[in-house]
Amino acid sequence: MGIAFIRTIILYVIVIAAVRIMGKRQIGELQPSELVVAILISDLASVPMQDTGIPLTSGIVPILTLISCEVALSGLTLLSTRLRRVVTGRPSILIQNGQINQSEMRRLRFTIDDLMEELRLCGYMSISDVAIAVLETNGKLSVFPICAKSPVTAEMLRVPCPPDGGLPTTLICDGKLLPESLRSTGKDMDWLHATLSAQGLTVAGVFLMTIDNLDKTIIVKKDGGTLSGPRAAG
Repeated sequence: MGIAFIRTIILYVIVIAAVRIMGKRQIGELQPSELVVAILISDLASVPMQDTGIPLTSGIVPILTLISCEVALSGLTLLSTRLRRVVTGRPSILIQNGQINQSEMRRLRFTIDDLMEELRLCGYMSISDVAIAVLETNGKLSVFPICAKSPVTAEMLRVPCPPDGGLPTTLICDGKLLPESLRSTGKDMDWLHATLSAQGLTVAGVFLMTIDNLDKTIIVKKDGGTLSGPRAAG
């Protein structure tokens, strides 16, 4: 029992590392080659995990081989456009100027029910609302509406946009200070303690604290509400 437990842990760690090497993608976003490798890895790992009579290397070596091949293939596809098209395919236009490309749908074996389902998931109930629909290489449908159905933007209304604070940086997460994040914002511990003291808080009492490029802070207390801090000085 102990041997089976240890073998399972080892294979689990190796599979997690293999998936991380393949990149941060969800199952629905995997390219065909990546999906094949993921399926094969799970199958290879399950055999020595179930049968302790099979050497552990019989599962580890093929997994490492597959990952090496996938990494090498990914590198080659960056260098060769032709190879990239062979391995990952190319996007297909299913709707253009409101017209369905029936020949392309037949080639892809993509039914009208599949098309309407994808359009509904994107928030469009009628094909007449769509200018272009592209089936991407990962199987997802990208939909671009006609001008009349496009969301109104500040540029269309000629309204000046407010300054963009950018992506907020997390300073405190679940009561723990992130020193590297604090340094990256140009702030110091004195500023942090002064900001928290103004709200009657300590680092341990903060669930989340963020700051953006405009020095606007957001503080979420543990088991409490959200405090929008003023723009920091300095």
